[in-house]
Amino acid sequence: MNFNTLIYVCIIGCFLASCNEKVKPVTTDTMKETTKEMKKTATTMKLVYPETKMVDQVDDYHGTEIKDPYRWLEDDNAEDTKAWVKAQNEVTFGYLNSIPMREKIKKRYTELFNFPKLSTPYSCGDYYFFNKNDGLQNQSVVYRQKGLEGEPVVFMDPNKMSADGTTAVSIASFSQDKKYAAISKNVAGSDWQELYVMEVATGKKLPDNLEWVKFSGASWHGDGFFYSRYPEPKEGDELSATNSYHQIYYHKLGDDQSADKLIYENRKNPKLYHWTGVSENGKYLILNVSEGTEGNEVYFKDLKAGGDFKPMIEGFKYKTYMVHATKDYFLIMTNKDAPNYRLVKAPLNDPSPKNWKDVIPEKEDLLSGVNTGGGKMFATYLKNATNKIYRMDYDGTNISEVALPGVGSAGGLGGYEDDKTLFYSFTSFLLPGVSFKYDVATGKSTEFRKTELKFDPNDYEEKQVFYPSKDGTKVSMFIVHKKGLKLDGNNPTYLYGYGGFNVSLSPSFSTSRIILLENGGVFAMPNLRGGGEYGEDWHKEGMLDKKQNVFDDFIYAAKYLMNEGYTKSEKLAIAGGSNGGLLVGACMTQQPDMFAVAFPAVGVLDMLRYHKFTVGFGWVPEYGSSDDPEQFKTLIKYSPLHNLKDGTAYPATMITTADHDDRVVPAHSFKYAAQLQKSHVGPNPVLIRIAVDAGHGAGKPVSKIIEEQADQWSFMFKNTGTEVIY
Repeated sequence: MNFNTLIYVCIIGCFLASCNEKVKPVTTDTMKETTKEMKKTATTMKLVYPETKMVDQVDDYHGTEIKDPYRWLEDDNAEDTKAWVKAQNEVTFGYLNSIPMREKIKKRYTELFNFPKLSTPYSCGDYYFFNKNDGLQNQSVVYRQKGLEGEPVVFMDPNKMSADGTTAVSIASFSQDKKYAAISKNVAGSDWQELYVMEVATGKKLPDNLEWVKFSGASWHGDGFFYSRYPEPKEGDELSATNSYHQIYYHKLGDDQSADKLIYENRKNPKLYHWTGVSENGKYLILNVSEGTEGNEVYFKDLKAGGDFKPMIEGFKYKTYMVHATKDYFLIMTNKDAPNYRLVKAPLNDPSPKNWKDVIPEKEDLLSGVNTGGGKMFATYLKNATNKIYRMDYDGTNISEVALPGVGSAGGLGGYEDDKTLFYSFTSFLLPGVSFKYDVATGKSTEFRKTELKFDPNDYEEKQVFYPSKDGTKVSMFIVHKKGLKLDGNNPTYLYGYGGFNVSLSPSFSTSRIILLENGGVFAMPNLRGGGEYGEDWHKEGMLDKKQNVFDDFIYAAKYLMNEGYTKSEKLAIAGGSNGGLLVGACMTQQPDMFAVAFPAVGVLDMLRYHKFTVGFGWVPEYGSSDDPEQFKTLIKYSPLHNLKDGTAYPATMITTADHDDRVVPAHSFKYAAQLQKSHVGPNPVLIRIAVDAGHGAGKPVSKIIEEQADQWSFMFKNTGTEVIY
């Protein structure tokens, strides 16, 4: 099993005709007055936005003065901000509620979403665990059964932990003796975790409860586990203040958290991230150290001998993952001297790079991951953004390909060394998730579970094309639509992208996407530079001072779709979340007349101040920082907030964020919405949809997902002139 998969923090009024017009400050009374008018005008689509006060905030960036008139919206606890949020949601939902097709879309999506959803099983001793959602449950329930033929019983049901379904739980890890499970709990979408412990055989909850945990697993050793946490934040700052001093602690079962032992911290650098993993044989504690999303250091400690951590690789230039420890050597995956990654073995006594020897040499295709299970290794590759998996011995010999049912995405093939049966899943744009059982002895796969829903993939087609970007670079793009689609430029098209942090976008199934496809729409997803689909070189071509390449790739994807007759500007919507929200924000400011609709979701939109909130400092290796004079020059050129121009007609825009997003704080979206509403001219609506008791996206309850997706498609169809079939 890859026991130490690296976790990266990916750690975002009245309409004013002129910026010189005097603006009255927001008060609770004025909010009440304007919201009454909003409800009246929303039904006729003549929107009146809340007045948003402007303050005289000016910052000096290396001799350049930058105004920040909406700085006050960064304080999410202020009453003025809360009143502004309430008023903006009044406008947004007044508009959405007035769209006749909205309820029909919501009803159809509810029908589509109402089918059983099961994860692949994962083992712990005599037991198998899996997650299941009966259809419309807000959160999936964790089940346990004895053997593969046993009767499933509920192990934990997060739906009973909160009335609104906003509590999410997952099994973080099992103890080495298979008696206990460490449980991770997140509330209202926040990145903050609580850890507690349950008995595997009985489901009994132990009294152990750990708080202020973030970006952490639970690495078991002896009668306890290692975990990562921050010091308790100041009251009121939990969701916005910078997180500093990420520490490693050891918790002994039965102890109060106050008795936990501090294992590692770095007082000289409060911005480093630290997390650990214990090797499957229980002999070694592996410490990962990162200053952000680019590169990491790896250290190890012999848990029996004790002593200090010893270096495996130092410096933050490369990304290195500890995969497995045998009795003779460590197996390490790295991009050092291998942009497409390789697997090396390193002797236990000195695993530094000078002693590394290739087990899986670098190849033309990206080595995206290596897992172990059943005494074998499983190497997963990305070839043109789709998966291939190869089985082999620990020394890289006896290679055989795992037969996948088609072109798509596969994952999960791994487990304990003594497992005889492993499981993996497969999906594509047109194939809902299928689980396969893999027999280690024979190497054969058999279908274990197949998702059943009312959707006929034979009615649709998927393809992969390659188009030239602005500088001539060939970029791949997946396109999905109904068979027999007329290429007359009149098809509503949803162009989705990300392009950052070495993240790879591969084919996957989306129930929500059926709404688009069955109404004659086109889904397009390019593999932009900045992503990881083609290795580290592809990633570096879209980061720091080369970030504009990402936006160019996306814009030229749109041009390809229009030139080939799939769509036209009046029918084209662009979408992306987080770093993808930045992508959408940048492209709509650079080419405002190219798109009909824009969906910047939980986006990083203020590139000058993003690093000042929660874990934003961890993205500096990807974006650069305005604190650096040269990097400031790059950031100010594309920062979405700072490139909105007064008197410009922008696309119909629905910004989405959430009040508990402590990854990309909602201030990004608040300030962007205020400036966009001020700068925009023309009839297109520019709205912000602010979810309550929700975060960056993980753990979102089904009820909120259905509402959000119905709103998205309604907004898109309304503003592209699309008639639905319902």
